[in-house]
Amino acid sequence: MDCPVCKNPMIVLEFEQVEIDHCTNCGGVWLDSGELEQLFADKNSAEQMVDAFIPAQDVKEKKHSCPICLKKMEKILAGGRGEPVIIDRCPKYHGLWFDKNELSTLLSRDAFDKEYKMVKLLSEIFSKDKGDVKNDN
Repeated sequence: MDCPVCKNPMIVLEFEQVEIDHCTNCGGVWLDSGELEQLFADKNSAEQMVDAFIPAQDVKEKKHSCPICLKKMEKILAGGRGEPVIIDRCPKYHGLWFDKNELSTLLSRDAFDKEYKMVKLLSEIFSKDKGDVKNDN
């Protein structure tokens, strides 16, 4: 799958049957529909996050195309606590696009159980301090 921002091929990171598409060039992350829900041990946490999404108004950011259907994605406000993060959502609900650091910003909020291994792993991999995906080799 190609990155909706820089058009480079993305790599697939897989952990416990959840596939996360990551662009090593721009640092973006694509989650297919339903993968966000799989990231959390508590389905209510994922539903709470998704329910908090609202359409963003008057956003100046460039609209990106969904890497699956190629339709222009809509800008939405995510993250109820703190400053909202503007992310991209496919209008046909194929998935969510997180620009660099957006996913780690959302996962760092108090609403998510940091002891759940998937949230902890993603927070570490996509940490703002790292800049790029960690490589333990």
